[in-house]
Amino acid sequence: MAEQEELFETDEVIAAEDSEDSIFEQKDSVVAFINERYKRAEDARYADEQRWLRAYRNYRGLYGPDVQFTDTEKSRVFVKVTKTKTLAAYGQIVDVLFGNNRFPLSVNPSVLPDGVAESVHINVDPNAAQAGDSLKGITQSLAPKPYLLDGNTTLKPGETLSDLKKRLGPLQTKLEAVSDRIVEGDGTTPTTVTFHPAMVAAKKMEKKIHDQLQESGASVHLRSMAFEMALLGTGVMKGPFAVDKEYPNWNEEGEYEPLVKTVPECSHVSVWDFYPDPEAKSMDEAEYVVQRHKMSRTQLRALKNRPYFMKDGVEMAIAKGPDYIQKYWEMTMEDDDTQPTSERWEVLEFWGFVDIKLLQEHGIKIPKELKDLDEVNANVWVCNGEVLRMVLNPFKPARIPYYATPYEHNPYSFFGVGIAENMDDTQTLMNGFMRMAIDNAALSGNLIIEVDETNLVPGQDLSVYPGKVFRRQGGAPGQAIFGTKFPNVAQENMQLFDKARVLADESTGFPSFAHGQTGVSGVGRTASGISMLMSAANGSIRTVVKNVDDYLLRPLGKAFFAFNMQFDFDETIRGDLEVNASGTESLMANEVRSQRLMQFLQVAQNPVLAPFAKMDYIIREIAKSMDLDPDKVTNSMQDAAIQAEILKGFQAPAPQPAGPDGVPAPQAPQGQGPQAVADTSGGGGSQMGVGTAPTPGEQGFTGNVA
Repeated sequence: MAEQEELFETDEVIAAEDSEDSIFEQKDSVVAFINERYKRAEDARYADEQRWLRAYRNYRGLYGPDVQFTDTEKSRVFVKVTKTKTLAAYGQIVDVLFGNNRFPLSVNPSVLPDGVAESVHINVDPNAAQAGDSLKGITQSLAPKPYLLDGNTTLKPGETLSDLKKRLGPLQTKLEAVSDRIVEGDGTTPTTVTFHPAMVAAKKMEKKIHDQLQESGASVHLRSMAFEMALLGTGVMKGPFAVDKEYPNWNEEGEYEPLVKTVPECSHVSVWDFYPDPEAKSMDEAEYVVQRHKMSRTQLRALKNRPYFMKDGVEMAIAKGPDYIQKYWEMTMEDDDTQPTSERWEVLEFWGFVDIKLLQEHGIKIPKELKDLDEVNANVWVCNGEVLRMVLNPFKPARIPYYATPYEHNPYSFFGVGIAENMDDTQTLMNGFMRMAIDNAALSGNLIIEVDETNLVPGQDLSVYPGKVFRRQGGAPGQAIFGTKFPNVAQENMQLFDKARVLADESTGFPSFAHGQTGVSGVGRTASGISMLMSAANGSIRTVVKNVDDYLLRPLGKAFFAFNMQFDFDETIRGDLEVNASGTESLMANEVRSQRLMQFLQVAQNPVLAPFAKMDYIIREIAKSMDLDPDKVTNSMQDAAIQAEILKGFQAPAPQPAGPDGVPAPQAPQGQGPQAVADTSGGGGSQMGVGTAPTPGEQGFTGNVA
């Protein structure tokens, strides 16, 4: 099913339109160009399709046509250990990526942010200005930094005062009232309050991207991608594209009036429908990508309502009739060897470089800044020999919006290697040993009966059952019926099966105890031992998660950042920001991370070391390790100062009650007076003195009375 992608109305897209007659007169050239690229990619990936089919059969527990059984082989059992390993890898990847219950993406300012200040501070001490003037008279090196917006501030080449104010980024409006007291850099005294405009802009952009990912259901698509990555070796994502999402809404009269909101969306693309440049080894090297769609009549007609699709081209493609033909791998995966009549259309979506001359022949007006180039990046849709859409790549910078992530990187191929391929041989061995064990068990569990008919009366029924009586020939010597029992060697076959299973653990990097196998002996019998084994098992998944970070999360996050800056520009989040993939951070268990943070916090309690610790960062990280939202449970340094002042009011001592004349009544020292607790031990009620020892005659007096 095609994604309902759109472009924002504010974007100026150069596209061919229905009014251009040349698009229909010379459409054969561009259709031939797209089909040629598609055919090249399809032929080049044939060997990969064979690997994927074998992996799929091993996952499903199906024997391929290369496995031939003899008439004597009765057992056709298939032990689906590949399915167990694949699901274990898939589950571990998902647990790592979503360990913090959020999409593993973060936005941080660059090391040296450009265009926005990294930090500024303001001194809240009213005597700070006088102290600064006195420091100037002592030594020039101790003089304070100039104010950011002071008249004496030196501007950079080509910079204006307005540009200087923009260096405050999202805090420009907030700090407008105290702009004449702002100093660039971190505060160094207890009376200064430091602001981080670059960090505020980064976190605002991060929050916006996370909201967009949640709105578009990116987590579901990422899980689908992770499954194909573990099974077939490569997972593919696509996006972001702007889509109109409908939200249910009813007005005051009870009538349904849905709200339509345009949000960026990314989606999963099956690797079976993904045809990349055969000469490329990664998406960075790919010159083009073709995605194959299977559309119904309704889906095809729905394209007419989307931007820059040519209605005449869609109608002409539908009028020619369905042209979708199932591939050989589709029939295999659907368990159907026949080729039924299809009521679907095959639509090819092309993203990549196209010669400028070819685009100009079809009514595309090339911008002035691109006319000196020989080829440009474009997006073309074709179906049934008709052109449905032809536009220049609308993204800036131009990019092919696909992200292919390998499970295990193969440096000599575009597609990676998955769990099923890694344990292909061991799966074959396990199946063979299990079939041999079952066939032997069936043979050894029954007697082989040998009958000497010369010693029996002719014409008897030779079937055997309890209480069966055979009639012998009179006087014939020797035994007539013999029973032979074959030896049971199933135990030896099962030992070989277990050995093959151990080899499967080695080849995949996923030990059996990691997905629930019992009977672990040795070091794994203790809690610390199993923890050590699990930590070692996580080593294999680190590379996989790192591939997800490098090939998917980081480029996808950068694409969302560029998408927002291009189509939904916000001045408050403009800055020199960089997107980081945080999938590998989840490899450390939250308990371990929280424990280390608490240990560091104890070290920072030392008064000598306390000034070197960033308490606000430590508290936020502790909240994250406890699966809490740090924005909701922690305060910034500025809010913390306000909160501390409020708490001081609660901790102040209560006022003393006034006497009859309005003067507070004096209170007796602790341990004395009527409110003091009686101390009969002679200790003085924790005060100097003898206390309230009982006198002779009083209860508790233990002395001798004369």
